[in-house]
Amino acid sequence: MMRKININRFLLLTLTAFIFSANSAFAYPWINDLKTLFISNKAVIYTINIRSFGAVDKNNNDIIEPWLGDTPGTFINAQKRLDEIVELGANTIYLLPVTKVGKLKALGTSGSLYAMDSFNELNPQLDDKNDSKSVFAEAKSFIQAAHKKKLRVIIDMPSCGSYDMSLEKPDLFIKDKHGNTVYTADWTDVRLFKTVNSDGSLNKELLSNYKKFADMALALGADGIRADVAAIKPYEFWKEFISYVRKSDPQFLFIAEASTSWDNPAKDYVTYTSVEDLLKAGFDGYYGDWGNFGKITKAKDFHKLVAADKKITDKFDGQKTTMATFATHDQQSPMLIGGENYWDMVLWLTATLPLNSYFLDGFPTGDTYIYKYENQKAAKTFTDDDQYFVHRGKIDIFNAAKRPDGGKKELKTKYLTALKFKYWAKNLLIDGKYVPLNTGNQSVFAYARTNGADAVVVIGNLDNKNNIETSIYIPKLKATSFVSPMKMGEPPETKNGRLLVKLQPGEIQVFMLSKVPVK
Repeated sequence: MMRKININRFLLLTLTAFIFSANSAFAYPWINDLKTLFISNKAVIYTINIRSFGAVDKNNNDIIEPWLGDTPGTFINAQKRLDEIVELGANTIYLLPVTKVGKLKALGTSGSLYAMDSFNELNPQLDDKNDSKSVFAEAKSFIQAAHKKKLRVIIDMPSCGSYDMSLEKPDLFIKDKHGNTVYTADWTDVRLFKTVNSDGSLNKELLSNYKKFADMALALGADGIRADVAAIKPYEFWKEFISYVRKSDPQFLFIAEASTSWDNPAKDYVTYTSVEDLLKAGFDGYYGDWGNFGKITKAKDFHKLVAADKKITDKFDGQKTTMATFATHDQQSPMLIGGENYWDMVLWLTATLPLNSYFLDGFPTGDTYIYKYENQKAAKTFTDDDQYFVHRGKIDIFNAAKRPDGGKKELKTKYLTALKFKYWAKNLLIDGKYVPLNTGNQSVFAYARTNGADAVVVIGNLDNKNNIETSIYIPKLKATSFVSPMKMGEPPETKNGRLLVKLQPGEIQVFMLSKVPVK
C-alpha cells in the first residue's frame, strides 16, 4: 500500500498568506509590475462587470431597477467589495469595458459593454449619483483602492465602435459598396473600424483616438489592457499603439483576445493578424485554445493544446504566455455545460496548468448565468431596445443585472482549496516543468508539474458517461512512495512504476508525489 502525506492541513491557512512574496514589496504609491507577473504565469485574474459587481437586487428578480429601490453597480460600491476579490485569491482585476456605450440599434436595455461610444469617456451608468466626484475620479479612486490591496487592474478595450459613433464619426468606419457602415455576425449594435486606408496606410485618425483610450487608462492608473478581437487590427497598428503606451509605463500589460485556431469574423472587410504577429507587435499574452476545451475528447488533443502554447512561449524565449480561458464572458457557464464535474475539472486545470489563472465573477459559486428576466419585455429601457436581450448561459453584458452568484457555498470552498494549493505549491505549479504522462487510455489525460524530486500529478477523465480504470506510468514510483491525494474520489493504488486510478465520468484527480522525480 502507498504511504500518504496529508498536506491538507497546510491549506487551512488563509489564502492571503500565500500571496506571492513579490506583492509584499509594494508600498503606496503603486509601482506596476503586471507585465513581469503575467509572463511568469503568476497572475490570478478575476473578471468583474462594474455595472453589476456592487449592485443590490432588493426584490430578487435578477435585474437592477433603481426606480424600485435597487442599487445600481458603480465604481464606489464596487470599491467596497475589493476585499472579497482578495479573499478569492486574485492578484489582478480585469474590468469588462467601462467606456460610454451606444443606445441605437442596441442589444439590451442598458447597451452592450462592447458598443463603445467614446474612446475616452467613462460610462455614466457607473457614476454614483450620491457622490460629488466625477465618474472619472470615482474610477481612479477604485483603482487606487485596488492597488492599496495589492490588486493590479486590467481594462478591456473594445474593438468596434457603437452605431451612434458611426453616425457621428463616419470616417473612422469601414463602408460597404453601398456606402453603409459595416457590422459582422451578430454584432448588430457596433460597426467595424477602418484601421487601414485604401492606399494601405494606417488610419491615423483612428489610431489617434485609440491613443486617447490609452491616455485615459494611464491617467486612471490602470496596469494593463485586454484588447478585444485584437486580430482584426494589423501588426503596424498594434506596434505603434503599444510602443506609445510603453513609453509611459514599460510594465503595462497587453493581452490579445486571439487564438491560433480562430477564424476571421470580418474576413470580407479586414485581414486577420496571426497570434505570432500580435506578439511581435508587443502583446505579452493571448487566449490560446482553452475556450474549446469542452470539445476535447482525446488525451492527445489535450496535450496538443498545451504543446501549442509552449511552442509559442519557447519561440519568444519565455517572454510571452497565455491565460486560462476555459470560462470567459464569451463562453457558457461550466455549470451549464457539464455540471459540477466539469466545473471541478476547469477549476483544477486552471490551478495546475502552466498559464495564468483566470476566473469570471460568479464562477467560484457555480453561477449558470441564467437570468429570470431573460428575453422578456422591459418595463423601462435606456436604449432603443425594450427587450432584456441576453446570451443564454453567459454573464449579462447587455442589461443592468444583479451581481453573479451561483449561491453554492460548497463550490466556493472547493475553489478556495484549489487556489490555496496553487499558492502553496507554486514552486511546482508555477516554476515547474510540464510533463505529459501516458495513461494507456485515449479518454484519460495525465500530466505532472515537477521541479526536482517532487511533483504534482493531474489525471482527468474526458469521458462524461463512463467510469474508467487505468494506470499512469511513473518509472520511479514505488509501492512505498509518498503520495498525497489533493483532489480525488476513490483512493488510488501504487505499484512499482504505476499509479492505478479509478475515475468517474468527467472526474479530475490531483496528487502530490514526494521524492519521486518525474522527467
